[in-house]
Amino acid sequence: MDLMKVNGAGLEVQRLAASAGRRLAPIIFLHEGLGSVAMWRDWPAQVCAATGRAGVVYSRRGYGQSENIPDVRGAGRLGPDYMHREAVDVLPALLEALDIESPLLLGHSDGGTIALLHASHLPVTACVVMAPHVIVEDRSVQAIAQAREAYESGDLRERLKRYHADVDCAFWQWNDIWLSPGFRLFDIRSECRHIQAPILAIQGEDDPYGSLQQIDDIEPTRGPFSRLVLPQCGHSPHRDQPDRVNQRIVEFLAKLP
Repeated sequence: MDLMKVNGAGLEVQRLAASAGRRLAPIIFLHEGLGSVAMWRDWPAQVCAATGRAGVVYSRRGYGQSENIPDVRGAGRLGPDYMHREAVDVLPALLEALDIESPLLLGHSDGGTIALLHASHLPVTACVVMAPHVIVEDRSVQAIAQAREAYESGDLRERLKRYHADVDCAFWQWNDIWLSPGFRLFDIRSECRHIQAPILAIQGEDDPYGSLQQIDDIEPTRGPFSRLVLPQCGHSPHRDQPDRVNQRIVEFLAKLP
């Protein structure tokens, strides 16, 4: 595990080696709104082993062991464009530091949105997005409001502490912006129209944070688009149905040039 300086902030970065002799685009794992390197557990290593690709897993600023954001509920509060800034400012700087061009992006939730935004502006080999957000739905806001109640009155804060050096920074930077009135207008569907890379979009039918519209509205793009809808699956397909998800990712990546 490394702590790399990216745009002036220290980011937690984990590198996963590829199978010997393979020269394939590495997979960049982009975590969810409350995620981190540790919260992925061993799933990135499973995907890299199954596909023969190298991987990079990192915690965005304020998450995991990455540098926190001072005064995250005041002067440091994120704006409605926080995922755009991650996609077109921070992620390109990280890739440059790692000497990676045209990566394969694999994102979950907020990370899926960041992957789509990056691919709409810069070249990538492909995108795999699980439960991304292309618009803000009422059900998303309701679920995030319930998460706030669980954090303030339940055990969510204690459960998250094991994954984040500054758990309050991790939670509030995500929760505050999603529940702000200004964020209700968030909509990246027009930007998805510019994506030329192949996309695999995965969504659970029982996801409390988003309906199937979240992946349906990624289309049309300029490249190949495929989808996987999983019954009896919530917001985290890779945890709820890892075997099915892993198999579909392997099949998708095997068809890439």
